[in-house]
Amino acid sequence: MLYALFDHDRRIGESASTELGAWENALRAGLISDIPVADEQGGQVLPPGLRVKRVDEKSPPRPE
Repeated sequence: MLYALFDHDRRIGESASTELGAWENALRAGLISDIPVADEQGGQVLPPGLRVKRVDEKSPPRPE
């Protein structure tokens, strides 16, 4: 199972074998400034539109 970072429905990050790995890839690539942390209610605090989700293959991110 692979994961990648998405901005709304557009994939912007490289794939990784874990969700944390996808966030770390995005951090190294300069796509985010910090790895999200949980808020007091246990939900993640994310920039609007960004999320990590499962991808089916190691295809590269779509160009802008």
